[in-house]
Amino acid sequence: MTLTRLTKELDNLSKDDSDGVLILSNHTVVWNLYLTCGKLLYATSEVHPVRRWDRALKQHCPNWNWGVNSSKLSKDLPWECQILAQGISQRQLSAIQAKLVIRNIVQECFFELNSYADLRIDWKPSQKHIWHLSMAVIPLSSWEILSVVNKATNMQQRWQAAGLGDFSPTLALVLKPGVDPQALPIFQKYLNSQFTLWDIALEQEKSVTEVTLSLIPWVEKGMLEFQNIPDLQVPTVKQTVAPTLPQFKIQRPKFDQKQALIACIDDSPVLAHTLKKILIPAGYKMLSIPEPMRGFSQLIEHKPDLILLDLLLPNADGYSICKFLRDTPVFKDTPIIILTGQNTPIDRAHARLVGATEFLGKPPQPQELLYIVQKYLRQ
Repeated sequence: MTLTRLTKELDNLSKDDSDGVLILSNHTVVWNLYLTCGKLLYATSEVHPVRRWDRALKQHCPNWNWGVNSSKLSKDLPWECQILAQGISQRQLSAIQAKLVIRNIVQECFFELNSYADLRIDWKPSQKHIWHLSMAVIPLSSWEILSVVNKATNMQQRWQAAGLGDFSPTLALVLKPGVDPQALPIFQKYLNSQFTLWDIALEQEKSVTEVTLSLIPWVEKGMLEFQNIPDLQVPTVKQTVAPTLPQFKIQRPKFDQKQALIACIDDSPVLAHTLKKILIPAGYKMLSIPEPMRGFSQLIEHKPDLILLDLLLPNADGYSICKFLRDTPVFKDTPIIILTGQNTPIDRAHARLVGATEFLGKPPQPQELLYIVQKYLRQ
């Protein structure tokens, strides 16, 4: 089974906006890839799913104190996805953090999948949009899947080129009896069967291939050996705390007591539609203003929490509009994000001079736009 074949399967499912689980299996391993609206929501397997989850959280949300209350979870989704949705809805992490966690996990899964050549593929459809709502901006689109596939393929190629095809990064190290750990080029804490090669690579901020290669000579000398270890336990919510938790359900995230209103000043209906597809599923309201001067009364009336402003407008100059808004007391402190294809140092400097808060290229990437919006709304 190669990632090329898997990519084709995912691409076909994306064209049909499919919802369900793509199951890949042989006599030793089963992988589940969860799709919603044709996008890849999550990937998991029977081998170390909690360790994989733990590594991704350490990278992207290390301070998040999470736990699982099984009585609050649905059987239709992996518990990891439901915990991510809960974290977003309770403002404990951002949609961007959740997406990065998923990307990391999928990349590891794809790396390991690429070492199998005899996997069977089954498709199990589910009820349409059963897990769509609050996680609409989280699943990986086709181009994001392709990016992850390329990274996983490059990792696997380096792993194979290094002659490590007979090993797996899920293995742990064990010190042979009588061997002095001081003689080894690795911390003693990694030799207690608690750290996989993936875990060591993360802690040492090195590639898993580089870490494994550095250890092979000591394995060949009979000082170290690799062995399989069990997965971590899933942290559970303490019984005394569970009754105070709100009933969990997947819903659109809210970053304030009210839905934040974002005004888009741009004459392009295509861009307005694109922004709505990104912002509204993420829990925001949007006010579209194609002509800034005629729409100024709308801005005064609605007082948006953030303004997206195009530079090239009919009968108006975006820089002048930005300066005009900054000179208007009600918008003195409102974040104004410039949207334009003219993304040069001179344009950025000019935008700063007229009071722009941030500068974003067109067309904006969903994760970049949401990151900037969340950043300034929380301030």
